[in-house]
Amino acid sequence: MLTLDKVYHASYVLKNVIRATDMIHAPNMSVDAEIYLKCENLQVTGSFKVRGAYYKISQLNEEEKKRGVIACSAGNHAQGVALAATKNHIKSLICLPDGAPISKVEATKRYGADVCLVKGVYDDAYQRALELKEEKGYTFIHPFNDEDVIAGQGTIGLEILEQIPDVDAVIVPIGGGGLISGLAFAIKSLNPNIKIYGVQASGAPSMLRSIEHDQIQTLKHVSTIADGIAVKEPGCNTFEICKKYVDEIVTVTDDEISTAILTLIEQQKMVAEGAGAVSLAAALFHKVPIQGKKVVCVLSGGNIDVTILSRVISRGLLKAGRSADLTIELLDKPGQLEGVSGIIARLGGNVVAVHHDRASEGSDINACCLHIVMETRDHEHIQEIRTALMDAGYQLKI
Repeated sequence: MLTLDKVYHASYVLKNVIRATDMIHAPNMSVDAEIYLKCENLQVTGSFKVRGAYYKISQLNEEEKKRGVIACSAGNHAQGVALAATKNHIKSLICLPDGAPISKVEATKRYGADVCLVKGVYDDAYQRALELKEEKGYTFIHPFNDEDVIAGQGTIGLEILEQIPDVDAVIVPIGGGGLISGLAFAIKSLNPNIKIYGVQASGAPSMLRSIEHDQIQTLKHVSTIADGIAVKEPGCNTFEICKKYVDEIVTVTDDEISTAILTLIEQQKMVAEGAGAVSLAAALFHKVPIQGKKVVCVLSGGNIDVTILSRVISRGLLKAGRSADLTIELLDKPGQLEGVSGIIARLGGNVVAVHHDRASEGSDINACCLHIVMETRDHEHIQEIRTALMDAGYQLKI
């Protein structure tokens, strides 16, 4: 049974293993609320997951340790289990979905685990891990639906209350629910007046749907850039704890997540993965009622795959109006490009790419299409440029 004593015991066990992560004030993030960032993206292994994994493994008996441990993960729990097992001289095998970022797969190996890649998503890796557990006799370390794991994650709640005792609300990412369950249980047990808000990706809202239906729901598929919270089905333990202790669950889109990642890079010089940035996305896009409140956004992890970081930044720039594409129909005659670029330059836009196409199907024989990518300040700036071009007689495609 999950108790506050267990969370405090986890905090004691983890004292010399994990980092008590920084709480950073982020005054430029919101004009409506006082935002603080709980930086678990700077945790050992780059994610909060090491807390629950290490505490769980520390509580195994000698027989369980001797059999070795197995786990399934989208990447972050894998690294936590690998590190914890290696530190305790235990053999570990991790099942990861084959779509997990290469950086997470390689990091798991570096921490000392063997890796089994499974076709599909997290839930497919979970089923394979259970099969191997039965075949080989491994001790299974669940990523979220385990009271010791939940207690380990709950130590973040204790740290938040130590760092900001008068916090009004905490915004927390949700995948399977281990993080928010432990954190909400710890904080609400000590101060029930603090609001706990959960955030899921709109393409993987398994806990939200389960709470709405008052029973665990299994999604047919999940799709989100936040691979760390792409979970089809929450745990039975985490579901019950969330029902009791979480005030509200909301969702954010991939574009909103991308904007949050970009905002963290630009304003805080900090990198978060998709799952780690959903809490800030909820605050930035007013998904939860935090006006006038002192708010902590938990940045749960920073293990973003650098190969997709540029794409995420591009999405974030588009969402924020910092980048825009224009397609303009022109007469194919000298001076047209000069006229267009002159208007854009006069209004402070910066052209970064140009494509001129003469053979556009369906257009007049003496017409052409001009595709322009430009850097802009915001959506109002984009509209200002569009309006100026149309006022000058240029025909813009929607």
